[in-house]
Amino acid sequence: MTHAMLGHVDRIAQSNRSDKVRVKSALGLAIVFAIENLCVMAPISALSHLTLTAPNRRLHEESLNFYSRLGFKAISQETDDVWLHLFPPPSAKHGAGFTLHLIVDNVPTFDESTFQRKWKKTADSLTDDKVGYASWGCFVVDDVQAIQAELDKTNYPYKVSSLQYSQLWTSQRVTSHSHITGPASETPQTEAVALQTYDPIGNLLTFTNRASPFGTGKVDAVAVSQTSLASIATVDGIPTASTDEGKPRQRKRIGILTSGGDSSGMNAAVRSITRVALQRGCVPFAIYEGYQGLVDGGNYIKRLGWEDVRSLLAVGGTSIGTARCADFRTREGRLKAVYNLITNGIDALVVIGGDGSLTGADMLRAEWKGLVDELVALGKIKEDECQHLREDLTIVGMVGSIDNDMSSTDITIGAVTSLHRICEAVDNLTSTALSHQRAFVVEVMGRHCGWLGLMAGIAVGADWVFLPERPPPLDDARYGDDWETEMCDTIKKYRSRGNRKSLVIVCEGAIDRQLNPIKADYVQKVLTERLHLDTRVTCLGHVQRGGTPCAYDRFLATVQGVEAVEAVLRSKPGVPAPMIGISHNKITAVPLMEAVQLTHAVGEAIKKKDFARAMELRDPSFTAIYDAFLETTIFSQGKNQPGPDGQRLRIGIIHTGAPAGGMNAATRTVARLCLNRGHVPIGIRNGFSGLIRDEVALLKWNDTVGWQVRGGSELGTNRDHPQPLPGGPKIAPKGDGEFVDLGLIAYHMQKHDIQALLIVGGFEAYTAQLTLTHARSVFPAFCIPMIQLPATVSNNVPGTDYSIGSDTALNAIVEACDRIKLSANASRKRVFVVEVQGGNCGYLATLGGLTTGATTVYIPEEGVNIDKLQSDIRHLCKRYTEEDRWGIPNEGRVILRSEMASSTYTTDVISNILRAEGKGLFDSRTAVLGHLQQGGVPSPLDRIRATHLAVNCVNWLEKAAAAAGEALAHTPVAGASSVYTKQPSHSCIIGIVGAETVYTPVEDILKEADVKARRGKDQWWMGFNRLIRVLSKYEYSADVVDTDTVDLLRNRDPSRTMPKHSHSESDDR
Repeated sequence: MTHAMLGHVDRIAQSNRSDKVRVKSALGLAIVFAIENLCVMAPISALSHLTLTAPNRRLHEESLNFYSRLGFKAISQETDDVWLHLFPPPSAKHGAGFTLHLIVDNVPTFDESTFQRKWKKTADSLTDDKVGYASWGCFVVDDVQAIQAELDKTNYPYKVSSLQYSQLWTSQRVTSHSHITGPASETPQTEAVALQTYDPIGNLLTFTNRASPFGTGKVDAVAVSQTSLASIATVDGIPTASTDEGKPRQRKRIGILTSGGDSSGMNAAVRSITRVALQRGCVPFAIYEGYQGLVDGGNYIKRLGWEDVRSLLAVGGTSIGTARCADFRTREGRLKAVYNLITNGIDALVVIGGDGSLTGADMLRAEWKGLVDELVALGKIKEDECQHLREDLTIVGMVGSIDNDMSSTDITIGAVTSLHRICEAVDNLTSTALSHQRAFVVEVMGRHCGWLGLMAGIAVGADWVFLPERPPPLDDARYGDDWETEMCDTIKKYRSRGNRKSLVIVCEGAIDRQLNPIKADYVQKVLTERLHLDTRVTCLGHVQRGGTPCAYDRFLATVQGVEAVEAVLRSKPGVPAPMIGISHNKITAVPLMEAVQLTHAVGEAIKKKDFARAMELRDPSFTAIYDAFLETTIFSQGKNQPGPDGQRLRIGIIHTGAPAGGMNAATRTVARLCLNRGHVPIGIRNGFSGLIRDEVALLKWNDTVGWQVRGGSELGTNRDHPQPLPGGPKIAPKGDGEFVDLGLIAYHMQKHDIQALLIVGGFEAYTAQLTLTHARSVFPAFCIPMIQLPATVSNNVPGTDYSIGSDTALNAIVEACDRIKLSANASRKRVFVVEVQGGNCGYLATLGGLTTGATTVYIPEEGVNIDKLQSDIRHLCKRYTEEDRWGIPNEGRVILRSEMASSTYTTDVISNILRAEGKGLFDSRTAVLGHLQQGGVPSPLDRIRATHLAVNCVNWLEKAAAAAGEALAHTPVAGASSVYTKQPSHSCIIGIVGAETVYTPVEDILKEADVKARRGKDQWWMGFNRLIRVLSKYEYSADVVDTDTVDLLRNRDPSRTMPKHSHSESDDR
């Protein structure tokens, strides 16, 4: 517990608002610190940090050693500027410890010999039998004797006092720096013990095992101890490597720069880097207008504070600007850039941009020492100014590119948002195309990479796509170089089947096999002249770059920003600059120039007409999704002919559980792929209850037209569940679901000769398949290959990182919370408690909180209790008080609560508590999003994942059926159909784990599942709760702010005078 009793107060704040107070120590030395709720001889709560000023460097060094011996850890250290922190013990449920800021202020008139005499005289006063006299700090520690032992090692003066049965017992031991007066008395087991001593600059300290042992007021404990706490980077779910928190380091000054083409999500990255850098003791700078601002310097380089990056998550593009800079390509321009970096003390750059921007940064790093030496030789900077910056410049790259054209990372910042813009535009074009039976040729970006074109083609159900990496024609043997005829033949087949529209996607860098460009206008001409279609061209252009970032780009930019700061902190001279990427759902740091070289290799392979090599250089999922597109679209009803009857399967497709975005896309893909391969797709309507009512129909090609973009479930779904056999899994239907008799299900599956079953759904689908698998010993109809395709907004199915539908729900939450925050901002002092779905799984609340900038989240895995509510209320009160004090417009805030987080602390109860406790500071309202999270048009990611997984499901069913047929041929079973298997491995869940597609038997998944809570036991996203709190300022203690520096990134006009920054603690907030 941080608690202090103050004397010699020059000025005291009489209100409950934090203030800056000047206090004199017993020796008359001034101490400046920030406190809250200050009153004379009373406890101080919420003491965030304290600045101690030493009159010369020797006493500064002695004070540093003194506090280090007592357990304070140096979290940031420069020559005369050290930040120390006393961390809470692991056992402490609450408290952030205590921070000291130790600086030097050389006093010319300071007489050290006089000071030492006064110090000794004051220390000798500890022999007086007085208790409770003024001290600036009283710390609650686990073990007072440990402090006593540390002071004994250096013969340091102290006094131990205790209080028992309201009687004072005192054991004194006084030493000086030169002699020992006697052995320490043992401290008996009493109710309260306090140790008092002076630090080297004359400040009286008290260490006690009980909060306010000699005071009368009751205070809440904020424990501190001599143990250190791991950095945020070591927390599970925050995918970074940690630095040694016990080792003092130079405070890094990090420049943040966005360059090249803008992409949505860059602002989220700037926000994340800034706030995590501040939390980690670094000093962030914004470099406006990209490399041009770096070259021009001056007002284009601005120190950032916590509030400067508020409200950036929902803003597209980059608020610090970007520009392509010709000057930086010259050595003279880079010389100016180095000068500006050194004059601002910046020793690290985080560059957010494409391959060109990252190459420029690496070039600057390579030339750094030579350019610094040149500046010294020219006399533009002094040698002592740049001594600690001379050897190396730390560079960290983050890829912001809508093309997703960077190698060594699965996705780049901005690519998914751009895909959203394309799909929104093409979805809107579809209604016009259907009305007039038109063909639309849509040009999308992608000069050297066809990712946008391919993904958009799958997501909107395009008839043809033109990609730079895979030029047409696709069937070389049949068409040679005549891609025009191949395209027209394919589209003609669709039209003959009754298709009223035609969609062709053309990447801007599309070429044929002879490297001739293919333009949208030429494609229009071919379709008009050969097929006589009413064809229109739409060039989306820069519409693809703009707009509000989608949920995934906010998430990606935020977690990569955390890793970028950690990469800066662990950087060493001579180590290649890292590029932050994502691979297999893990944040990675790979050598920057290796990634750039691999990216350029794709372009070189295309120039050499080595298109196979170009496809190999893309990530494996690109090739897999391209093959899925071909099989479900291009080759449909064409190249692949139905196989013999013995190889044909009657595949049942059933939806169960709650609807989720992407269910229809998966069904469309399975149906068309089955028809293409000669199988029979059987649609089962309205779940298992529909099956026993014979609501079964064969799916034809045209039955699924338009399903790719439809939300909900076209087949129909409910929570009705197969009734488990005695001794089977203990499962109860959720909500309004009812049990369906297993015998009836088996009878109707036999009746319709279903030889393989695809179940699309969430946790109900898992338990339903588990029930059917367990009943194989009784009902032979269930002895067939079965696979579940996870589809639920809750993302609670074990065995997969993502379920289709969860991204759609997450984007619905983000969109709703953005609008709610607008209302909250307009009302200024308002906190919305937003209830989201998810059942007993907190995925939506956690990822929603991270991507909407929520203050905190309440999830079932952690629950809600009064301690957490009190902590959150204190935090909200502090934040609104700070904003009032600093003159910053109040910000509306959002708290996300999962619907099953607590049965006691409901959404309304939490809101009412907040309203009551925040009276006078803020108001509170509720918003229950409900079923709007399930509906609407599926997000592009859900459509793509659904298509990819559906193709793999059909492939797996074919292989399982073939294996079952072979086993049956060797070991016949009386009365068995052509497909018969009881192998546990032939009843699986398909999942996405990292970037891999995995198949896990449902019985094996049972070990990973919490059936009662309806979720997996190991959640990969749980660690992000800590990051939400870090980004909401829960763990950042500096709260003294120069209001002139808070301009919310609006002041970048070089004609205006930028505010000057001092080197006080107010700049490091």
